Amino acid sequence: MYDINSLKIILLFLLSSYIYGDSFSKSKKILLKKIYYDHKITFYCHNPYEIKRIKGKEKAVIIKDNSKYTPRNKLTKKGKVNIRAEKVEWEHIIPAENFGRQFSCWRNGDDRCITKKGKRYKGRRCCKKVSPVFRKMEADMFNLVPSIGEINADRRNYRYMDTIESLKGQYGECQFKVDFKKKKVYPPNYTKGFIARVYLYFSKKYKMKLSKRDRKMFEAWDKLYPPTKWEKIRKKRIELYSTD
Repeated sequence: MYDINSLKIILLFLLSSYIYGDSFSKSKKILLKKIYYDHKITFYCHNPYEIKRIKGKEKAVIIKDNSKYTPRNKLTKKGKVNIRAEKVEWEHIIPAENFGRQFSCWRNGDDRCITKKGKRYKGRRCCKKVSPVFRKMEADMFNLVPSIGEINADRRNYRYMDTIESLKGQYGECQFKVDFKKKKVYPPNYTKGFIARVYLYFSKKYKMKLSKRDRKMFEAWDKLYPPTKWEKIRKKRIELYSTD
């Protein structure tokens, strides 16, 4: 039999494991319900979104507003409606591949990453299985923002770049541009400081390597675009659910 103090400890442990973002899936739920509950705005395009119950699950879907965002592709290559242009996804500012490459399990796999047929695998699937540090980085809520699915898909793992050119056109009025040939992304000015602070935070906390070019650019963005009121609120809320 457990005494009352032991039961309290067990209950506290179970509660903390549920609340804290110790997995990517849990972090997304916390962000949706506990962090962004009164700020339902997508990151790059500032398009509003709402939460709807679809097939028994709560999903974030954008409120169509051509003054904020117009899909680059309304239809898929197969001629079907581009669903990702209608929903919100939690995008990693620093793509999982970009920080995952520093792990051996991502590059080479691991002896514990073997399929039932005996085939060795690597990448995200392997690191999620064998690396607690990778799982923590993947689930880190400071690196996650609500993004329109099409934008998230188009951004891929491309590097951010600076620009003074107009960003309108590719996604209607959205101030976001992707150069698919050069594999570069040009974010809106109002996101640059936020993006910079995420990269610098990961560099400091997880010892993630940054190129000299990127560090110089992010440090400049950090100074040029200071935190907004919402960024400060978001930071405080996330800290309440952080295990560190």
